[in-house]
Amino acid sequence: MVLRQQSPRSPPASAHAPILLGPDSGRVSRPSWARWFPGHPGLHFPAGLLLGCKASVAKSEVTSFPVVQLHMNRTAMRASQKDFENSMNQVKLLKKDPGNEVKLKLYALYKQATEGPCNMPKPGVFDLINKAKWDAWNALGSLPKEAARQNYVDLVSSLSPSLESSSQVEPGTDRKSTGFETLVVTSEDGITKIMFNRPKKKNAINTEMYHEIMRALKAASKDDSIITVLTGNGDYYSSGNDLTNFTDIPPGGVEEKAENSAVLLREFVGCFIDFPKPLIAVVNGPAVGISVTLLGLFDAVYASDRATFHTPFSHLGQSPEGCSSYTFPKIMSPAKATEMLIFGKKLTAGEACAQGLVTEVFPDSTFQKEVWTRLKAFAKLPPNAVRISKEVIRKREREKLHTVNAEECNVLQGRWLSDECTNAVVNFLSRKSKL
Repeated sequence: MVLRQQSPRSPPASAHAPILLGPDSGRVSRPSWARWFPGHPGLHFPAGLLLGCKASVAKSEVTSFPVVQLHMNRTAMRASQKDFENSMNQVKLLKKDPGNEVKLKLYALYKQATEGPCNMPKPGVFDLINKAKWDAWNALGSLPKEAARQNYVDLVSSLSPSLESSSQVEPGTDRKSTGFETLVVTSEDGITKIMFNRPKKKNAINTEMYHEIMRALKAASKDDSIITVLTGNGDYYSSGNDLTNFTDIPPGGVEEKAENSAVLLREFVGCFIDFPKPLIAVVNGPAVGISVTLLGLFDAVYASDRATFHTPFSHLGQSPEGCSSYTFPKIMSPAKATEMLIFGKKLTAGEACAQGLVTEVFPDSTFQKEVWTRLKAFAKLPPNAVRISKEVIRKREREKLHTVNAEECNVLQGRWLSDECTNAVVNFLSRKSKL
């Protein structure tokens, strides 16, 4: 997947939200989250990719409107142009994402301070990103440039804790030692554990996580571990794709985006198809979308009894991926697979186990202890015997799975360009923004 530098301007309303590409790779010195708003130096929207019909329900969706409360009618407006420029430079140094609401406010205050009241025509209803930016700027009304400049400086100053703690790591994440931003990857006692580590976002998968998962799997395939385990940090296993995945459209337009997105999806799923060691999912909570469809490519799936499994593809005008169009009918019968993949039926852990998607279900109160005791026993098996046995079991299916993966990606590429898909996604986001 070739990461393309993002377009400096957002596309017209015909751009289809669900198919977005990878991050801006041309500014490696910037922190990974700081791809925010075109129009403000160093602020660009995070690039991404919505693969299938999953979406994070996190409250900080890109369609949210800013609610940061600033005192707009301050009597002392003393921020100089130099103060303003220093604050702009401080923003570029932030490493902790302050959230979309703050980013929208920064954008609006910057535009107001440099250009005055909003002078741009209101974007179309489907142009969600530009509409959110326009609303934030327009909401400032006739606020004087000087006041906007002062409020901008004050807001950046309030973010100073983020600047001071940007080099620190939250306890338990061990990000520096793993070299990952969205995962915690550890290897111990013959087990490589890849843990989705965005608990505040319900482990929604953004573009960075897609690439980091691929990198982690490739490293695990070559290390000295016996088995590899995927699990989630927090209450969710994974809520599927992060809504911020559909933000930027490359210079080539939506067709280029759809094509490149299909390439990334195909490569991502291919890493699971070709993984040479036993691959085990420890599903600690609800799973949505691609985090569910990939389970058909795992060698064992252990679930807490509070886990659920949901693939609402049709609700967003899309179609199955992760080879689920082939693996699910084989695992659970065509009729049961149809209920999940076409009609969007959500399964409990018990139902998923009864239908063969889950290997075994454990009470949530003892889930971690029981599962990891079992996994540690597996990790004591002779490594060559384990690897060779998986090869014998899986090799006859590998070519077929790659063919299915390619076909699913081709179909999705067309779906992402359809009006039906666009309208379904816009309606979904509109409902979520009202929650």
